[in-house]
Amino acid sequence: MPDNKPETVETKSAAPSRRDLFDIAGALAVPALMGVATEATAATVGPLKAGPQIYQSIGVEPVINCRGTFTIIGATIELPEVRAAMEAASQHYAQLDEVAMGVGQRLADITGAEWGMVSAGCAAGLKHVTAACVSGGNPEKLIRIPHIESLDKNEVVIPRSSRSVYDHAVRNIGVKIIVVDTAEQMEKALGPRTAMIYLTAGGPTVNGPLSLENVARMAKPLNIPILVDAAAENLTIPNVHLQRGATIVAYSGGKAIRGPQCAGLLLGKKDLLMAAWQASSPHHGPGRDNKVGREETLGMLAAVETWVKRDHEGEWKTWLGYCDTIAKKVSTIPGVTTSVREPQGLSNRSPMLIISWDPDKLNVSGEEIAEEVARTKPRIALGAGPVGKMGRREYQETGTSINVTPWQMQPGDDKVVAERLHQVLSKQRPRKEIASPAANLSGRWDVQIDYFSSTSHHSLFIEQDGNKIHGSHKTDFSVNEMAGLIDGSDVKMRSASVAKEGGDFVPFLFAGTVSGDTISGPVYFGEYLSARFTAKRHKYPQAGAGKIVVPGGPPLAN
Repeated sequence: MPDNKPETVETKSAAPSRRDLFDIAGALAVPALMGVATEATAATVGPLKAGPQIYQSIGVEPVINCRGTFTIIGATIELPEVRAAMEAASQHYAQLDEVAMGVGQRLADITGAEWGMVSAGCAAGLKHVTAACVSGGNPEKLIRIPHIESLDKNEVVIPRSSRSVYDHAVRNIGVKIIVVDTAEQMEKALGPRTAMIYLTAGGPTVNGPLSLENVARMAKPLNIPILVDAAAENLTIPNVHLQRGATIVAYSGGKAIRGPQCAGLLLGKKDLLMAAWQASSPHHGPGRDNKVGREETLGMLAAVETWVKRDHEGEWKTWLGYCDTIAKKVSTIPGVTTSVREPQGLSNRSPMLIISWDPDKLNVSGEEIAEEVARTKPRIALGAGPVGKMGRREYQETGTSINVTPWQMQPGDDKVVAERLHQVLSKQRPRKEIASPAANLSGRWDVQIDYFSSTSHHSLFIEQDGNKIHGSHKTDFSVNEMAGLIDGSDVKMRSASVAKEGGDFVPFLFAGTVSGDTISGPVYFGEYLSARFTAKRHKYPQAGAGKIVVPGGPPLAN
């Protein structure tokens, strides 16, 4: 076991401390589960074999999900009732408009909403509802989307707190987004051209000036619909958002409800949901690309039917049991502490196990542990670093951490995860000393990034202080702050390109090697995969400008 006594770390004036190194490394950590060949992902690809080894047969090692309902790792496992309904639906043909009518009525009967609709995921549902608010069910307007400048309803009002990467689904319709920060701005923004108000559930929509109730009081006299995005929330019956003034509420089918991952659930006013159905597949128009099949439609209905029968208290106790199994095992490691958080909100409603330690004692960061268990068998997806409201000061006091979210774990996973985490946290790790820089990178660098099918030219403006790097990164569309670290000849730098519209950002994590006046290696973009980069030190013109004469006043002739 690692010694629990504090270590004295000698640092040079220009070099980061051990704690600084972990802080920087956390910011520069390559996201786990990136598509890189490793022990867990380098299997041979062969013919597809149905059964327990179906993923391994195509060279993919499955993942134990201790992270939650993240789409990138499959979100959730469908309930047996859902799979049975989908299998039965797949054996027969049916007219999809008639299916939608039957399902819509049944969803209304179960949930108490006026009507229900199944979409091809929550984001598709947001898109269809926006199209419905723009078109009003008029197909001549519908087929003009996204060129809607001449339509009478073409604006969507969104509080800044509700902007996110997911409002692409709203913007896909071509609407003009009006962003507001206050109730006064909201009231002024609403008018005859307002097609819809879009709110994300939770946070400021629960309390405060832009709460759902306050927004509904402004919108109702003007007959402006309110769409609430509650993708990751538990389904409430009767629905809390509709009771508080929402016109439509949208859920992900493949998260808490455990329906098909490629299905979404819309509940609310029938007239608007009928217009949304008109704007979705199988009908031609802007929603044709968001097809939901008869199998997913009935599978989603089965998930809602089952929701009202599930033992939710029993499930919670099971999840706490998973946390307890893991906590008891890892707590036997000196210096490791655990705690469990039990959130009260509706979104991502699951207990969470926090496993913390002092990185100077175990000589490893949370990000490094998460990366290790993501890359090697058995593969485990878990979180790392501060969680929720844990501020910077508290994070420094508690050291570093990983977190286990158990609500998507399967029976037996807790024992596997407990043994695995105990193994990796118990390893004897020598203290890693950062190497002296192999080069001084200060200056301007011309960067070529080779994407899958195109090339871009960026610039890096670097200032180096010992091992630390900071400066700026000029991309195709913006100039952003950049920070990094040089460890010998290994260079890691990170920046983020933030879109002016919406909540989008593209992280740039450069992981290169410096050789002379060249830095090269991969560059990672988080969920947007990776590319290769080559940076060359900028060559300034050798010849000077010659004699420069400063004029004494305005020119006479030249």
